[in-house]
Amino acid sequence: MALERRPLLLLTLSLGLAAAQKTLEEVPVQPGFDAQKVEGRWLTSQLAASHTHLVSPEDPLKLALHSIQTRGRDLEFVLFWIGEGVCRGVNITVHPTGLQGQYQGSFEGGGSMFIRFVSTDYSSLILYVRFEDGGEVTSLWALLARRELGDTKWLGKYLEYIRAFQLQEAPVFNLDAQCPPPEADVRATS
Repeated sequence: MALERRPLLLLTLSLGLAAAQKTLEEVPVQPGFDAQKVEGRWLTSQLAASHTHLVSPEDPLKLALHSIQTRGRDLEFVLFWIGEGVCRGVNITVHPTGLQGQYQGSFEGGGSMFIRFVSTDYSSLILYVRFEDGGEVTSLWALLARRELGDTKWLGKYLEYIRAFQLQEAPVFNLDAQCPPPEADVRATS
């Protein structure tokens, strides 16, 4: 009886993996994306993740996006780790994949990230980030805006994605860049 169920189990597992892979391909990309237009300061309005323990309100260390810069064809995300007595800047550079609006990079200690610019009018932005580290995959969605009171149309669009991809909302952290300039420069490798 157990041997008869084995092919069914393998089929179920492979279909489950195919469905998980399909999810990444279902993430839309902004048509006509122009990286130069996303340069500058961004505020995080909403945040959702597939694993909220990575952005838990109980974690004393918070990660905040400050801005996005272009470096040739690469993009550099300027982030700050903030917490009690801690404020450290980190720059993460990602490279174009060859497909418009999509970037990727890997970290020195292992792990990789894949970024898609889902939708933008360049004053609001929906960003998808997929982290892979040690076999664990985490999806992160962010609604970014140039100013605090963002457009409600964008919030509605963002919430549709959160429901469709069954993500959990996470706390949002912003700061006014009162830290010293970034000390560490984490560069993604090709």
